[in-house]
Amino acid sequence: MKITAKARYGLRILLDIALFERTDRPRTIHEISISQGISEKFISRLVVPLRARGMIRSVRGKQGGFRLARAPEDITLLDVLEALEGDVSVVDCVTRADACEKAVSCAARSVWMDVNEAVKQALRSLSLVAAIERHRGGVTVPAAVSEYFI
Repeated sequence: MKITAKARYGLRILLDIALFERTDRPRTIHEISISQGISEKFISRLVVPLRARGMIRSVRGKQGGFRLARAPEDITLLDVLEALEGDVSVVDCVTRADACEKAVSCAARSVWMDVNEAVKQALRSLSLVAAIERHRGGVTVPAAVSEYFI
């Protein structure tokens, strides 16, 4: 299992939006692009599944942009990965028995299933709040901070 740029950047997008939640206006794709160094085109592609999974919501209009749709403590790294990458699977046969003709009788498959569940549990236990706290290092960052890079 490899975490791709889609998932890494998706998390950065969510963190960017979360860190600016206290401001009185939504975060635009352009602002996220500048602060995170991610192309606007790539961000535009990533916000679609994040919105479809109910992690962000769009605000229309001249002062529009994106806001979190759920509290940061209710968005886990597992949510982000599954929204952008699909099912978490350390090996194909864990989520698809038809991936290998020996999957049904394979002695190693149950071990991989346990490993997969441990990975998912670890991702489930880390929320956006945990990532924000790690970023801040326990220090509260004022809402007026305009630029930073995660």
